[in-house]
Amino acid sequence: MTQPPNQPPQGGFGAPQDQPPQGGGFGPAPQTPPAQGGFGAAPGTPPAQGGFGAPQPPAAPPQPPQPGYGYPQQPGPYGTGPGPYGPPQQAPQQPGPYGGPQPGYGHPQQPPYPGMPGTAPGGSVPGPQGPGKKKTALVVGAAVAALLVVGGAVFAFTGGDDGGGKKPVAGPSDAPTQSASGSPTASGGGADPENLNGSRQAGEAKVLWYKPAPDAPASGADAPGMWITDDAAVKAAYKQVFAFRTGDGGTAWGPVDFPQKICAVTPQKSADDKVVVAYMNSGGDRAKCNQLQQLDLSTGKKGWSAEVADGGLFDSALSIELTVSGKTLMVGRSQSGTAYDIDSGKKLYDKKRYGAACFPAAFAGGTDRLIQVASCGVGTGKEHEEIQELDPATGKVRWTQQVKKGWEVSRTYSVDPLVVYLTNRDKKAWNISTFTKDGKFRSEVKVDEKFAPRCGWAILERELQGCQGVAVDADTLYLPTDATINANEIVAISLSDGKEKWRVKSPVDEPMAPVKVEGGKLVAYVKPSYDTGGQVVSVPVTGSSHKTTALLRNPQGAAEAENSFYDGVVEWTGGRFFLSEGRLSGDDDAKEKLIMAFGD
Repeated sequence: MTQPPNQPPQGGFGAPQDQPPQGGGFGPAPQTPPAQGGFGAAPGTPPAQGGFGAPQPPAAPPQPPQPGYGYPQQPGPYGTGPGPYGPPQQAPQQPGPYGGPQPGYGHPQQPPYPGMPGTAPGGSVPGPQGPGKKKTALVVGAAVAALLVVGGAVFAFTGGDDGGGKKPVAGPSDAPTQSASGSPTASGGGADPENLNGSRQAGEAKVLWYKPAPDAPASGADAPGMWITDDAAVKAAYKQVFAFRTGDGGTAWGPVDFPQKICAVTPQKSADDKVVVAYMNSGGDRAKCNQLQQLDLSTGKKGWSAEVADGGLFDSALSIELTVSGKTLMVGRSQSGTAYDIDSGKKLYDKKRYGAACFPAAFAGGTDRLIQVASCGVGTGKEHEEIQELDPATGKVRWTQQVKKGWEVSRTYSVDPLVVYLTNRDKKAWNISTFTKDGKFRSEVKVDEKFAPRCGWAILERELQGCQGVAVDADTLYLPTDATINANEIVAISLSDGKEKWRVKSPVDEPMAPVKVEGGKLVAYVKPSYDTGGQVVSVPVTGSSHKTTALLRNPQGAAEAENSFYDGVVEWTGGRFFLSEGRLSGDDDAKEKLIMAFGD
């Protein structure tokens, strides 16, 4: 979603240009600038194998000062001062939106809680990258990370409504086509032309298959998303969508070609394996990301298509965000959203301006929950944001949580349960808060630690989704501590009180980050080194022992290839580990890979 003019990118990444003002926010100022690139090197140092091994890309255009850096001198939103929230409107605990602390939330035992990471957005747990690989400077899709300060919170609630709007133009599509050429399938199913398994040792898994990246412009191209079905690993890249059989990498269908570059995808697939891909309406400077195409991941067949109309002045479709909740596709513009039935393409409703000059600024979906963040009273003394849960089928507001002035919702680490990451530019403070099912404040992170989840750049829009390297279950938030090239830890944080439950160290001298929680265990990815393959490990989330157990040890012979993914997207499913590129370099001399699969 488009940000207000002259505001820095969302998500809290990059070092500030100046030290935070004395007497503000949370704790003492840092002695050195925060590190760049989640698991990366500090500014001014040579690129390290940070971000799970990814070195920094060539210098990107200068960014404006970022929020959240430095450790302000006083407790900011935490403690006696009002935090980002007030009591819920549905069941107010105290009169007025800026009441005192809620039950279970009060003064910190020690003032500052340095902690949550601002991270680079784009969306992924970084795949590593080896030294010396050239990468084009990224405008969107590159990722760096930073350190942030976690603050406290107190809450408030108000209601909202939805509005009507024009119906979309939707119907069968014949624009994208299936292509028999131009795809990264030359190696064939299961082929290993680079002999990555040739020196495989006892106990090591094997590379099941891998595919080279397709041609891309010299300036690079986005390769967003990755969807794994029972039979296929599906990947978007530049102007195509590819599908490979999960077992041997043979072509499952396609590729499907698009007339212009792909600019957005649904991060989730529907229950019946449907996704929506957005592509540009032209190749010109004023092109808009407003062409929608539904795809069936099972067959590669094109479904309905639609053109996203502009919502009005300052509410364009130059950049959009897509999210799926149940059978609902939400398309977010800069100041509004339109919901479609993902199966039929039928327009369901619009979300527009409501109340006291409130307009939707971003959406996040998942399972059957749909979260909307709205900006209200912009440019007035009552400027603030609101978090709402919507009924995905109707758009009806289920609850509203008002965020106090100065605080901005930058990310959702999870929507079920809801865990949000907020920033306060004036106080240079950060906060991670959790909510109950009915939208009441539950807890905030109170761990004195520096964390480094991985998110993508959000320059042209506020992208609530897209963070990897963070996992959440019903009761616990799992975050990786910051590291450059050495072992780090994953910290389990209680959603009930925001305190640390336990932590586990990486089994080798390389960083690791959460991937998901399944079967009562946390699954994490340990990055490779220059001469050792990465690992997939599991950690019991209950009981008294939280030691890592290796699920896969990737082969040493594939370490260089595994380390070459700059902005990698990862997935663990069915005993297989998938790693795909999030951004193509466009370097014709590089042996860049689009996707790799590992297994026994």
